[in-house]
Amino acid sequence: MSSTASAKNGTWRNWGGNVVARPAREVTPASVDELAEAVRRAAEDGLKVKAVGTGHSFTSIAATDGVLIRPQLLTGIRKVDRDNMTVTVEAGTPLKRLNLALAREGLSLTNMGDIMEQTVSGATSTGTHGTGRESASIAAQIKGLELVTADGSVLVCSEKENPEVFAAARIGLGALGVVTALTFAVEPVFLLTAREEPMPFDKVLAEFDELWAENEHFEFYWFPHTGSTNTKRNNRSAGPAKPVSRVAGWIEDEFLSNGVFQVAQWVGRAAPGTVPAIARLSSRALSARTYTDIPYKVFTSPRRVRFVEMEYAVPREAVTETLRELKTMVERSGLRISFPIEVRTAPADDITLSTASGRDSAYIAVHMVRGTPYQGYFTAAERIFTAHEGRPHWGKVHTRDAEYFAGVYPRFGEFTALRDRLDPDRLFQNDYLRRVLGT
Repeated sequence: MSSTASAKNGTWRNWGGNVVARPAREVTPASVDELAEAVRRAAEDGLKVKAVGTGHSFTSIAATDGVLIRPQLLTGIRKVDRDNMTVTVEAGTPLKRLNLALAREGLSLTNMGDIMEQTVSGATSTGTHGTGRESASIAAQIKGLELVTADGSVLVCSEKENPEVFAAARIGLGALGVVTALTFAVEPVFLLTAREEPMPFDKVLAEFDELWAENEHFEFYWFPHTGSTNTKRNNRSAGPAKPVSRVAGWIEDEFLSNGVFQVAQWVGRAAPGTVPAIARLSSRALSARTYTDIPYKVFTSPRRVRFVEMEYAVPREAVTETLRELKTMVERSGLRISFPIEVRTAPADDITLSTASGRDSAYIAVHMVRGTPYQGYFTAAERIFTAHEGRPHWGKVHTRDAEYFAGVYPRFGEFTALRDRLDPDRLFQNDYLRRVLGT
């Protein structure tokens, strides 16, 4: 099954299958000039404009009934600058292609998320992140960017050039223009040792501060209806490389994590009463393992089971209390949750609408398999997250609006003022942006 969104008979659907759009026309520009012309023409025709990558957002952030821009021809590396240790890449380049190209050059991003099917512009525009004690989201590694604004002009920005745009456009939500290129900070490729092992839920919460402080990258998955988690600690290593063997990797990452897990989801969906037993079996299926490899082979993993997701960033100091409240909610609700809950962290950054803007954050992600009713679960979880001033991931299901965001983002007005300046006629508007940013 393809990892990307689909388009048939003029209908666009996202990867999760929960968002559908019918654009008036689709454009696949082969150059920045062609993209700029498409933007100008849309304005002349009175049509809104949205760009879409692989459709991995679960919100309607990229949906439009106007002009849908597909950047798949805007791919590849423009420049590798070894003096400044940066790489400039076209906006439609998939993260997987970027990671492979960087590895061939002996380079790497410092941190990344856990999938790499997204385009670089889609991932950064929505705030995609991994986990890290000191290393932040993909967008926080941007050193410069280029975007086509509402009048069809090309704007280049960095910390020195148009810095007020740079501060916001790294996670621009598609509201400020169409990103055409990104310049990332890179470093010489390095090795990470991953240590994965089961750990009781209560022990993880009791030792969370120590686990976070002692590891460069710490995350864990909690299996609802159980007291079990699977933890992962990634730390830099002097080597030698000891990758997961092909056979072991297939068993763990494909057969168990995707194949068997998919069957378990089907069973749980057909017979919800079996979910707690399946959760207990799932929590015991993955054994401890340790391996050492280059970053993208450690940070990322295949995700072939399709799902719908909500994720909130809460202040890091509130994460254990939030998780205890979430566990209590699940136990008392009668809900049957077949997907593990993912917990990661990020340091504070200086991006205007980053979920980690100005505060050390912890991310809690809840999922349901595609096609399963998720509203009751997500609504109950969101009530807990917002009680801790949580900030939802811009590309994942939530119900918050501009009034809420103005309260949890101190620089929210800075972003909307910039939007007023760059897109006064709301060429890049859609229903989602109207809700989260206001009119």
